[in-house]
Amino acid sequence: MTGLEIAKKAAKILDEKLGTDVKLLKVDAVTVIADYFVIVSGQSNIQVSALADEVEYQLSQHQVIPTRKEGTPTGGWVVLDYLTVIIHIFHSESREFYSLERLWADAKQIDID
Repeated sequence: MTGLEIAKKAAKILDEKLGTDVKLLKVDAVTVIADYFVIVSGQSNIQVSALADEVEYQLSQHQVIPTRKEGTPTGGWVVLDYLTVIIHIFHSESREFYSLERLWADAKQIDID
């Protein structure tokens, strides 16, 4: 799978799992750390954990495995690093605090449909 395919698949999984405000950003023109960011909110620590587990599980069914996994649901965020795609799963308050969309405002937003 290409980076864009992974990012779109992850965004759709998170949307179907009822993640809130799913965003897909093309960040390759503004940073070297990845080509795409997927950002989503969960309404509780349990939902943050469920979102992370589901996207990791479903992508693994396509032999797409994260190179790193950081954070904890109780800490308010989880990051799944797929090299060209970084998935940020936040508790609502943590997402507001870190405000990645504002931080990466120059990135192009991609429609997930």
